[in-house]
Amino acid sequence: MAYGHRKMRLTEAHLALLPARVDNPDANQPDGEQAPPDSYYSATTAALIDAVPSQGEMWLFAFGSLLWNKRFTSDDERPGMVRGWHRDFCLGPDTRFRGNPEAPGYTLSLDRGGQCKGMVYRLPREGLAANIEGLLRKEPPFPPRWLTVATPAGVVRAFAFTHPGKGSAYAGHLADEVVADALSRAVGRIGTMAEYVYLTVLHLERLGLCDDRMWRMQEMIADRIERAFPGKLPAG
Repeated sequence: MAYGHRKMRLTEAHLALLPARVDNPDANQPDGEQAPPDSYYSATTAALIDAVPSQGEMWLFAFGSLLWNKRFTSDDERPGMVRGWHRDFCLGPDTRFRGNPEAPGYTLSLDRGGQCKGMVYRLPREGLAANIEGLLRKEPPFPPRWLTVATPAGVVRAFAFTHPGKGSAYAGHLADEVVADALSRAVGRIGTMAEYVYLTVLHLERLGLCDDRMWRMQEMIADRIERAFPGKLPAG
């Protein structure tokens, strides 16, 4: 069932009340995480391509920002569901991109358990290596994992950016109240976490990919922004 008719509580008017960005030049890498060497990207790209038969199709499962910020090219797409993984704000704290040391953010990844609705995108064979490597360089430095995705046209095997569940960039499962408190304030050099949630929920709704927790999260963030800026939103 599509839920695109629902009216979100979090709006662009809420986002406009927050700083557009906060520069943090001293945060070279969040929480001591080191960027992988160039060899990681080339080797991971080659491993992904080698895992697909020569006449097979390369699919990517997207569940968060890749739904609205496609950092890759594709030639087919369809909704899909994975079991054994769920969408969660388990990646963080982020003190650089959409957070800062005084107000860190937490971004989405796939964590163990449950299920997740998203989209699968087929990557064209032409320029495949450059397409994949360019995407890897813009995602957290965790090797992608192959997942089984159920789609209306049948099951496909797709790679996805799951969280390995360990290391300093793993926040674990945080309570919704804790997440909403953080995300309503977090802003970094590329923008706010409120915008990240707004765009993700907006596109999930448009695609008919209902996620009740994400829907509650946008409501909770809107409530916190309204309380932080009383009387600042336009009437109606």
